[in-house]
Amino acid sequence: MLNRYETVFIVTPVLSEDQMKETVEKYTNFLKEHGAEIIYTNNWGMRKLAYPIRKKNTGFYYLIEFNAEGSVIADLEVAYKRDERLLRFLTVSLDKYAIAYNEKKRNAKKVADETPANEEEK
Repeated sequence: MLNRYETVFIVTPVLSEDQMKETVEKYTNFLKEHGAEIIYTNNWGMRKLAYPIRKKNTGFYYLIEFNAEGSVIADLEVAYKRDERLLRFLTVSLDKYAIAYNEKKRNAKKVADETPANEEEK
């Protein structure tokens, strides 16, 4: 049975935009190769870190939500640990409430994005 997971990783800020995209593609392709189904991806952009990590004060945050077998997570985290471009990562398993919350949040954002600006002023 496939479980729903959410992984967030922080990429070092010294990379160019192309290197950042290449890093993200590497992990989305890794997941697809291991039979995962990508549900949602979101680039949170560069953010200030709560505390310095490897003498860096900022990092590029990226989120991937996906369905996969539990065995894929161990392989994914080994790949994360071997990649020097990543400062931190976190992968969590989502329960039915978290899945419903994420879908509700995405739908609300989609409706807000589709609403023309002049209608919001009324």
